[in-house]
Formats: sequence, structure tokens, C-alpha cells
Amino acid sequence: MYNRAILMGRICNDLEVRTTPAGVNVLSFRIAVDRSYQAKGEERKSDFFSCVAWRQTADFISRFFSKGRMILVEGELQTRQYTDKNGSTQNVVELIVDNARFTGEKSQSSGSSSYAPAQGYPEPPPAHPAEMTNSAPSSSNGSYTAQDFASSGAADDDYPF
Repeated sequence: MYNRAILMGRICNDLEVRTTPAGVNVLSFRIAVDRSYQAKGEERKSDFFSCVAWRQTADFISRFFSKGRMILVEGELQTRQYTDKNGSTQNVVELIVDNARFTGEKSQSSGSSSYAPAQGYPEPPPAHPAEMTNSAPSSSNGSYTAQDFASSGAADDDYPF
């Protein structure tokens, strides 16, 4: 049998890590996930999912995410029952999060990625290997002339394009 769910949405509430009597950190939060379809003339609808993260996953989420931020969570769906204050039995479905990721959402103000590595964590590698080498002359406006390449001393057949 297989039980795996991946959800990406916005965090709906302020995050606060609690500690169980046994000293284990736990974080409960909800995310809003937009539906993939929208009826003509109606607003897009969202579904709200309860999530629970434990230990280091709870610490990671509470440290790097906040209310309103996009998050991708991955885990196992579980159901549980409890009795409410009126004596009725309630069923709850929760995603037990074992992995959380940044979504790469763009920040509202600058249009650049909102990802900022935590202190002590390295910057992510460049998306293109060409960005790692300095073999081609750089140009401030992104255009190159034949003179830029002539100074490199390479034969015409040596260029990869």
C-alpha cells in the first residue's frame, strides 16, 4: 500500500512550535491550495489542508516560513478522531509532513526570488553551468561583438556555437 501526498499552497496561520511533555517539537498549520480550475464568472476556489510537522521538520518550517508564504509540503495522510466540547465525534484528515521545500516564489517588491539562504548555508549553484566559468568576455548589456571574441585568440572552430 502507498500513502503519499504533495501539496503546494500558502500558509494560513502564524507558526508556533510547541513542545510535547516528552520534549518533542510539533508544529500544526494549515495551507490554502488553489483549485486547478475556475468556473466562468466565479472566483477561484481554494481548499484548506491541515498539516502537522514534527522535530527538525517543524523547526525548519517555523524558522524559514511565515503566514502568507508559499510552501511545498510532502508527507503521509492520516485520519484521527476526537470528541469536541459538545460530545460529538469529529474526524480529521491531516498531512503528516516529512519534507518541506521552498517554492521559488517571486517577492512582491523586487521581482526576484525571495529565497535567501540562512546564515551558514551556501548559496544555491547557478542554474546554468556556463555561469560558473569566465571563459567568455562579459558585457554589461548582454550583447557581444566580433571584437570581444577576437581578443580571446581562439580559432573560429573552437566556439561551441
